[in-house]
Amino acid sequence: MNVMTSPASAKVHPLDIILVEDDDADAKAVRRALEKSRIANPVRRLKDGVDALAFLRGEAPTKPPPQYIILLDLNMPRMNGIEFLEALRNDPKLHRAIVFVLTTSSDQRDIGNAYDHNVAGYILKDDAGFDFIKLVGTLDHFWHVVELPEIPAGGGR
Repeated sequence: MNVMTSPASAKVHPLDIILVEDDDADAKAVRRALEKSRIANPVRRLKDGVDALAFLRGEAPTKPPPQYIILLDLNMPRMNGIEFLEALRNDPKLHRAIVFVLTTSSDQRDIGNAYDHNVAGYILKDDAGFDFIKLVGTLDHFWHVVELPEIPAGGGR
């Protein structure tokens, strides 16, 4: 069983995956790809940016993990992905969070806006394939070679 960890946290805690995705089918596809790749990292799914920010700020019943990556859809209700990124980057405790955008939007404005908000990568769901195997492999390799910052528990202002 493969578990992604950052080098600094390898002995402490596996890297958690925060999936911010409103589409049930896409969320299932990500989980299925993780299982197929034998990646057993904890996955926490939140259906929009409002819920994700509340969770990351420690305002939800479950507290956020000390280290995580965020897989973020752009087209969501209540707070879309770009609005979420803006709030995240303006939060003094959460601004260092590692975010990969995972979306169907190939609009150059969305791509530019995402990178303007310091995303680690912009991945088209179509390019990643239906079962997201390419995405999972990329993330698995990425986390074996990078050092991650710890995000203070219950970020927020």
